[in-house]
Amino acid sequence: MKKEYYYFVYIITNLYKTVFYVGVTNSIKRRIIEHADSRLTGFSHRYRCQYLIYYEKFTDVNSAISREKQLKKWGKVKKRDLISKHNPSWKFLNEQIMATDDEYL
Repeated sequence: MKKEYYYFVYIITNLYKTVFYVGVTNSIKRRIIEHADSRLTGFSHRYRCQYLIYYEKFTDVNSAISREKQLKKWGKVKKRDLISKHNPSWKFLNEQIMATDDEYL
């Protein structure tokens, strides 16, 4: 049986929800840990973006990369609207993702 692979496009933010970082990964759990532990340098580290606020799951890596590129071009208002539509309370999703037993996350 062929193993399924998933890819995630995600948006993380800082504690004050004022800055957004869009990324893509094949393991959302691992990536949350990397951002929280400041293992990744650059924009997300500089602006202390480590709180998962939104994500999408894909089975095709090219579709995930295309979506990431699309979201990166969006302005802050459009990103806020997307987040509000799927996460109206703007809850940080880190604990929820880390607590799940889903091996594909």
